[in-house]
Amino acid sequence: MLQLRDGQAPATAIYRADYEAPAWWIDTVDLTFDLDPAKTRVLNKMRVRRNPDVAAQPLRLDGDELNLARVLVNGAGTSFKMDGDQLVLENLPEGSEPVELEIFTTCAPAKNTKLMGLYVSEDTFFTQCEAEGFRRITYFLDRPDVMAMYTVTLRASKAQYPVLLSNGNLVDSGDLDEGRHFAKWVDPHKKPSYLFALVAGNLVAREQKIKSRAGNNHLLQVFVRPGDLEKTEHAMNSLMHSIAWDEARFGLSLDLERFMIVATSDFNMGAMENKGLNIFNTKYVLASQATATDTDYFNIESVVGHEYFHNWTGDRVTCRDWFQLSLKEGLTVFRDQEFSMDMAGSQSARAVKRIDDVRVLRTVQFPEDAGPMAHPVRPDSYIEINNFYTVTIYEKGAEVVRMQHNLVGREGFAKGMKLYFERHDGQAVTCDDFSQAIADANPGSPLAQHLQQFRRWYSQAGTPVLKAVGQYDAAAQTYTLTLSQSCAPTVGQSEKLPFVIPVQMGLISASGQEIALQLQGEDAAQATLSRMLVLTEAEQSFVFTNVAEAPVPSLLRTFSAPVVLDCEFSDAELLTLLAHDSDPFNQWEASQRLGLRYALKAIADSANNTLTSGQSSTEILPAAFVQALRDVLGNDKLDAAFKDLVLTLPSEGYIADQLAEIDPQRVHAVREAMQLQLATALQADWEAVWEANRDTGAYQPDHVSAGRRALAGRALTMLCLNAAQTGDTVWPGKAYQRCKDAGNMTDRMAALSALVYSASPLAEQALQRFHALFQQDALVLDKWFSLQGAASDRDGNVLPAVKALMKHPDFQIKNPNRARSLIFSYCNNAGAFHRTDAAGYVFWADRVIEIDGFNPQVAARLARVMDRWKKLAEPYRAAARSAVERVAAKPNLSNDVREVITRALAD
Repeated sequence: MLQLRDGQAPATAIYRADYEAPAWWIDTVDLTFDLDPAKTRVLNKMRVRRNPDVAAQPLRLDGDELNLARVLVNGAGTSFKMDGDQLVLENLPEGSEPVELEIFTTCAPAKNTKLMGLYVSEDTFFTQCEAEGFRRITYFLDRPDVMAMYTVTLRASKAQYPVLLSNGNLVDSGDLDEGRHFAKWVDPHKKPSYLFALVAGNLVAREQKIKSRAGNNHLLQVFVRPGDLEKTEHAMNSLMHSIAWDEARFGLSLDLERFMIVATSDFNMGAMENKGLNIFNTKYVLASQATATDTDYFNIESVVGHEYFHNWTGDRVTCRDWFQLSLKEGLTVFRDQEFSMDMAGSQSARAVKRIDDVRVLRTVQFPEDAGPMAHPVRPDSYIEINNFYTVTIYEKGAEVVRMQHNLVGREGFAKGMKLYFERHDGQAVTCDDFSQAIADANPGSPLAQHLQQFRRWYSQAGTPVLKAVGQYDAAAQTYTLTLSQSCAPTVGQSEKLPFVIPVQMGLISASGQEIALQLQGEDAAQATLSRMLVLTEAEQSFVFTNVAEAPVPSLLRTFSAPVVLDCEFSDAELLTLLAHDSDPFNQWEASQRLGLRYALKAIADSANNTLTSGQSSTEILPAAFVQALRDVLGNDKLDAAFKDLVLTLPSEGYIADQLAEIDPQRVHAVREAMQLQLATALQADWEAVWEANRDTGAYQPDHVSAGRRALAGRALTMLCLNAAQTGDTVWPGKAYQRCKDAGNMTDRMAALSALVYSASPLAEQALQRFHALFQQDALVLDKWFSLQGAASDRDGNVLPAVKALMKHPDFQIKNPNRARSLIFSYCNNAGAFHRTDAAGYVFWADRVIEIDGFNPQVAARLARVMDRWKKLAEPYRAAARSAVERVAAKPNLSNDVREVITRALAD
């Protein structure tokens, strides 16, 4: 049992095994809102009925911070009681007939700093109801398996709130007395309460009428504050592309007369898929070449796609309970990844997108799997559901869906999706229902053959290790590949059973040629250059015949399973893969493996004092690897975006994750030395890259142009870094000039980042100029704050700068975007955060406690920075523990933060 704030009921863990269907159903909901920031009145008329499959029970309705004024049953007063935050009705009529229930409540949206339920941001009403925010609007069965038909009437001052929006279709609107007006919305589809939304304010809209492939007309609207309308074109285009893609790829059409997106700057999440009325963080809507980077443009396309795709995978078919969250989120992340890859066009651009997704998985989700918050894709228990909106649910969940796609093929997966909707449209279902549909639609597939075992991906936490050992028999001309799997214990799971692991692979000769793959017992006609092996046992061997020379194995192509590959590649083999593999992912992976190998060796050498006397700290990377990277830079056949990824060293976090004990400053120093070595050794190459890519013509956020800008930005950073060592002023001067003259935000930010990262004397002047140019644009200021919080800490001056920035007139800690831009950027900046004087940890604890006082969700996200403090070396570990314990000792912590901190401290 965990301590809650005063006035809340004690919290206990909720277990998936305890799921019971609701004792009552809600068929219809008629809501009337009289909107006022200080006191909003909510009249809730529901038609409820007993669930005949569940024993008779009182009706228990969830509520949170509501003022209850009236309860009527079938038009008459009734007795009720309060049990904690629940409204309990014990004397409802018996039998199966529906009951008319009327509840009148008030709430104070202007005081709602949690940004959950109904709240006010910049004089506009918004809602956020996922996961359990609807209970902050009215008393309700606030659970996802209760799906009802909603009618919503909004009433407000016409002058203050000229736009009144809710889910579904607008059926009536008009003027009222005293300068007020109303709008009535009807959603024709059943939905759970977490998908409810309303917006009311002074907004303007970009509108587009379209006709679907099905021949239906639809109105698309993107609502923003006045002054931001010109920044919505890309969001609208992304919405239109999403609608067309879902129809073409999966045969899923828009099912409402209109589809609306609304942007707000005060939002805990990225966006929310409320049925037909998606509410977005402005970060994922607003874009112009002057204010948004290429990354922003791509993220907007991805997030708009994600939320639209939820219209079917999450809205039309939703979760039975919150343990099934990945049913909608993992599946929809997979869908938005596929959408973005299809929109990218070329094979190389698709590969770059895939690599970017895997980088997120390996640098964020793999550590989660190995830390105190480890949980299965389908968790078994939780204290606070908000804490389980994690990369495991989303990104790993997407990889589990991708494996099913790999096991049945693209066409087979489309068949499975079709069957899934035929079976479950309008229902709240489970992860097992989804995998069953995919398997049933493909009865001869490996997924169908091993379905029960495959489901361990949903029930077992942790990242499996895939060990690969190859043996070549020259006399027999055979190559035997032995694959084995294991998975370390995680919280609450000490033993793991074998997973089903699809392994896409190929074989490459020493000269770089792909070798035909013919398994023992197969005809030569069955040989292919790439094939998928399916590992189902703890260990299996696969024998390939007619292999004329010892090959280099190319394993886990396209990252076909979310595992750690343990294979004893030699440097020469990895250089072969980097130069010749036909799979771009494994080309990039070879570069990452080599960079990681040299980093870990340097860290060990520095720890053991084995660096030879006089050896430069920058001589970490062997000449052969440096030359291989030079060859990549000079290869005209490779896209610029791919070159940029290959030349990006493994992150400090990823390097640290490979260590049993982490000295963050040593990791930071080694990676910085590697960066400097590449800057120095490839100076002439960087100059050539800069000249070839610095001008991309008229700005277009396409993948080819974006790749060239990314590579040019990397070159400029490396040239400024080298200049900082040599005292050269030319390249910092060019970077400063680009900060002033750049025609787009991507180039401007790249130049500013180069100056800040290299600690150029021009950096402060450039930062001041940047702020003066963009001080009226909140999203650009977020970039400005974030860049300084993430700056390389060569003199211990980042934390003092962050503290000073918190006093800046433009810093507002209660705005989630602004808090994340500075505080989160700093606390995730390992070289600056992990200080020997523990000042970074003290700052973290202070901020977690402060933010928890008004926004527990944001505070809990920040608290997770310390998930893996136990892996730190001394003196960091003891200081980190002290900071975590100080947060734990704070009275009246929210459930959100206390659950994270308690798990971090658990043995």
